[in-house]
Amino acid sequence: MVQKDFEIIDHTADVGIVAYGGDIGQAFGNAALALFSLITDLDSVAEVVCRDTELSAVDEESLLVAWLNELIYLFDTEHIVFRRFDVAVLPGVVLRARSYGEKVDGSRHRLKTGVKAATYHMLRVEQDNGCRVRVILDI
Repeated sequence: MVQKDFEIIDHTADVGIVAYGGDIGQAFGNAALALFSLITDLDSVAEVVCRDTELSAVDEESLLVAWLNELIYLFDTEHIVFRRFDVAVLPGVVLRARSYGEKVDGSRHRLKTGVKAATYHMLRVEQDNGCRVRVILDI
């Protein structure tokens, strides 16, 4: 059975993401993929620009929130939608990532959901035979 990359879960006025991966970096990348799948149709996004990100945090849960909020910031300020993520989470709770996508083009990208922020509500990072992360997004 092939495991899915992520699921979108309902949560009162917000939306939740559960993402999976063989390791924490892949799960964080799939959480980012889920985030942008809420914003636009990923099939319409080309990989013509990339952005490198390096973040650190006190724990893996805080790192996940910081990572997703950094991507939301890039979307809000540079108007970039991303569709592919190479993510490594290193000892000392450091994330290094390269994200691939392109500037929003109104003729090709239909924006669906406005995401304000990743939150700490119901936040979870579980590592046991792979990795599963859950985060609630403020929309």
